[in-house]
Amino acid sequence: MSLKDKLMEDLKDSMKSKDKVKKDTITMVRAAIKQKEIDERIELSDEDILDIIAKQLKEKRMAIEDFKKGQREDLVKLTEQEIDILLQYLPEQLTEEEVEQIVLETIKEVNAKSVKDIGIIMKAVMPKVKGRTDGNIVNKIVRKILN
Repeated sequence: MSLKDKLMEDLKDSMKSKDKVKKDTITMVRAAIKQKEIDERIELSDEDILDIIAKQLKEKRMAIEDFKKGQREDLVKLTEQEIDILLQYLPEQLTEEEVEQIVLETIKEVNAKSVKDIGIIMKAVMPKVKGRTDGNIVNKIVRKILN
């Protein structure tokens, strides 16, 4: 079953079970998929859909920070629920230790010496962790190792 079909099935299930948060989250993902398909006049593959979901996950994580600054616990809880739903469609996320191991191996591969080489490292690491972690986390780990 394609990811698009799975999203449709889960949308139907969430409507039947009256799970508003799940329904709204899946609807948001499907709208983003449809928008991209219309804009680019293509049929998206599962990999493209995973990219869209990962992007929305990143946006949700950034929104949580803003909600915490604004002391909006209700929105923090809602956004955390949405994140949990989005994570169900992505490959299993890497732990920081796993990302750190990949970064260390990549630093040896590209023979990086200082923070100036961060672009080279990021360029080599990101395809290895695509969809399984956020670029900000990778960047933070690279900086921690190189400093």
